[in-house]
Amino acid sequence: MFKPRVFTLICTLSLLMLSTTSSAFSENEQCPQLLQHQFNRLQDDAPQNLCQYQGKVALIVNTASYCGFTKQYEGLEALYAKYQARGFVVLGFPSNDFGQQEPGNSKEIADFCFNTYGVKFPMFAKSSVKGDAVNPLYAQLIQASGTTPKWNFYKYLIDRKGKVIDVYSSITLDLAAVALVRAAAGPALALLFTVLLLFLAVASDAVVFFALGRVAGLGVAGAASAP
Repeated sequence: MFKPRVFTLICTLSLLMLSTTSSAFSENEQCPQLLQHQFNRLQDDAPQNLCQYQGKVALIVNTASYCGFTKQYEGLEALYAKYQARGFVVLGFPSNDFGQQEPGNSKEIADFCFNTYGVKFPMFAKSSVKGDAVNPLYAQLIQASGTTPKWNFYKYLIDRKGKVIDVYSSITLDLAAVALVRAAAGPALALLFTVLLLFLAVASDAVVFFALGRVAGLGVAGAASAP
């Protein structure tokens, strides 16, 4: 687990990178194919077109209310609150696919998320994220990434152009924050991030360096695929 001072530095750098790349998106660009889907909003079943999130860095997560990872709602909401103004969004898709850990209806799920964890990031009506009944967004995520959700709170990171750039297992939350760098950074900023990693390796410990290196794509194996 990251030391607080390390995590603060990473969040600060991520914020810088997001702010310096926000102008790269043009409102005149066509909505990416990945986002050309409509889902009902969890709270009131109002239809929502995902194209409203074009140009944003998106972390797409399949959620459940009665899972050992359910407490990640708190961290996901914190990420959303911190980076929302810089063009980052978390999109939650409740699913009962794993262990039947999301048995409730939309109102029950919405009430639980807000009352227990204060969730304000966009969430959508319960659907399937794998198998024959997989919803169309997840069908595309699976095809684009080559990996299917292994459990609740599996994460797909989408860049501003609507491309899947990374996938994170259910155990990964802090690394998802660091991964914002990959969604926003150009070559020059990636180099800057590499220098920062080297500094952190000296100032902190090898475990932190290894974890950050995995996410930054510094030649170390990618994120774990198991929950």
